[in-house]
Amino acid sequence: MIPVSFKDAAKAVNSVTTLEGTFDNVCTDSRKIIPGCLFIAISGEKFDGHSFVNKAVEDGAAAVLVERDCGLGDKQIIVENTRLALLDLAGYYRSLFNIPVIGITGSVGKTTTKEMTWTVMSAKYNTLKNEGNLNNEIGVPITLFRLDKCHEAAVIEMGMSGFGEISRMTRAVKPDLAIISNIGVSHIENLGSREGILKAKMEILEGMAPDAPVVINGDDDMLSKADFGTHKVTYYGLTNTDCAYRAQDITSTDDETAFACSFNGGSVRVCLPIAGRHNIYNSLAATAAGKFFGIDEATSLEALKDYKTTGFRQNVVKKQGITFIEDCYNASPDSQAAAMSVLGSMSAARKIAVVGDMLELGDYSETAHKLVGEYAAKNNIDILYTYGERAKLSGERAKELGVKDVRSFTDKPQLSADLSALLKEGDAVLFKASRGMKLEEIMYSVYDIVEKK
Repeated sequence: MIPVSFKDAAKAVNSVTTLEGTFDNVCTDSRKIIPGCLFIAISGEKFDGHSFVNKAVEDGAAAVLVERDCGLGDKQIIVENTRLALLDLAGYYRSLFNIPVIGITGSVGKTTTKEMTWTVMSAKYNTLKNEGNLNNEIGVPITLFRLDKCHEAAVIEMGMSGFGEISRMTRAVKPDLAIISNIGVSHIENLGSREGILKAKMEILEGMAPDAPVVINGDDDMLSKADFGTHKVTYYGLTNTDCAYRAQDITSTDDETAFACSFNGGSVRVCLPIAGRHNIYNSLAATAAGKFFGIDEATSLEALKDYKTTGFRQNVVKKQGITFIEDCYNASPDSQAAAMSVLGSMSAARKIAVVGDMLELGDYSETAHKLVGEYAAKNNIDILYTYGERAKLSGERAKELGVKDVRSFTDKPQLSADLSALLKEGDAVLFKASRGMKLEEIMYSVYDIVEKK
């Protein structure tokens, strides 16, 4: 972070201060105070940062951003809402950099699209990106504060659970280009319908110039019909022949996907080191975005040959001759369909899926969980394990449609023991559930047992 004066910071958040000097670090966690930083007291569900402002100053914070007088004199900058002030300050800080910034949102595939876009942009620029799951109203501004003189571009993912969140984040990010990956049903409990989800995702345009380009999934039934006003729209897809970027001649193995990327003026064949047709969409979006910033398609696709998965997102590992697909970062009906498709396409002796509850689906929950059972049957899954009360519906539906071996559990150790005893060399196993289910605990337990066999 380049130094910012306390007076400029106060002005950016509609406040005042007499404090002289500058800071080059922003902290929202009182346990991670860096001497000379600005500590922003955030009120959360479990903790109120205002309870730790004195400790923050004792540990070296030069000033604190607070919502009330905490008795710290000129070391405090008082605002009405520190969460909004965090975004305002991040927006001011981002405006200090004249570099290309790409904003990314969508229901499924945001993070993979972000990682692939970062891979493409890094072929030409020193590029900043969100780390981990820092894609919310706290994580996005914290990411922006990581911008430094060395950065030549940035790729910022924006997630949300309700209306207004992307609107507030995009006004801070100020994207020069936006990618919207798709409109699914994630967070439908809060947004009411896919139409509501589309409206929330379209908020990303509110922080952009009226003529700024947008890169859109042209195969998505809602995005392909959406009105983007005066924005320059580039569509990508597999089936829509009107898309500027299309994938054709697709072939795949258990851990690779090859296709020809066709675009205006040419075609380049590429082999991605990751399975799944859904990842083709992500790579097309990244390639289309790179073109706007001087990276030709051949260079982008060459860079994507070295793409690596992150976290628990479709990471394929092999242990004792068994293939495990670690895809338990999060789950929705759309991502379950994609994951089941990957498992179903594998040349394994037996295809085993372990699925857990999907959260934040509201009235759509019953239908959504039954759909997962349908995906299991459609992709010829041999054995389906379910974990959680909601996921039982997935098992029931799968059984109705012909999946003969369905096993439902609400106890992690019992599921782990049963699955571990069942597994044999040549099997492929998928783990997929919402983040809150912590399905990786079952996964790691299975690893321990299998490796001791």
